[in-house]
Amino acid sequence: MEYIIIIIGAIFVNNIVLNQFLGICPFMGVSKKINTAVGMGGAVLFVMTLATIVTWVIQNYILNPLGLQFLQTIFFILVIASLVQMVEIILKKVSPALFQALGIFLPLITTNCAVLGVAILTIQKEFNLMEGVVYAIANAIGFSLALVLFSGIREHLDLMEVPKGMRGVPIALVTAGILALAFMGFANLV
Repeated sequence: MEYIIIIIGAIFVNNIVLNQFLGICPFMGVSKKINTAVGMGGAVLFVMTLATIVTWVIQNYILNPLGLQFLQTIFFILVIASLVQMVEIILKKVSPALFQALGIFLPLITTNCAVLGVAILTIQKEFNLMEGVVYAIANAIGFSLALVLFSGIREHLDLMEVPKGMRGVPIALVTAGILALAFMGFANLV
């Protein structure tokens, strides 16, 4: 039952993008096409899950025993940067089209505060390794859900007649705000 609460809470109630407002840069930048949003969601799922596993192990078996908790952020960023480089190399080989579509936003996963935020929150919430992995996967799914929903809405808006002053980024920001309000409505459910 605890895992179900973690999953529902991370995806719907405390969505990393729409409620905690972490990871906004790729949310706004990669959300123009559904294909790209799905690819970014997959990359974030991979990086977030592995980063949470590695950072949990580093925190509990290196930093805590040696009293080096103050180095947590530096270690976590190094782990995330390494994992993003690995994803970048794999995507370049496996799917050059997706690699090109993601462009600059792929290396920006390194500085995506959602990935670092989940790694740090896993430690702060004192999750065990399995709970941390479930939390990371659920947050990545929530990130992907927000990205795909928003990209679908943006694709639809491109087909609609939007007033000239609201085209592009302005209507995207208004839409993101409304989407965030909709997700915040789930906050009282759990």
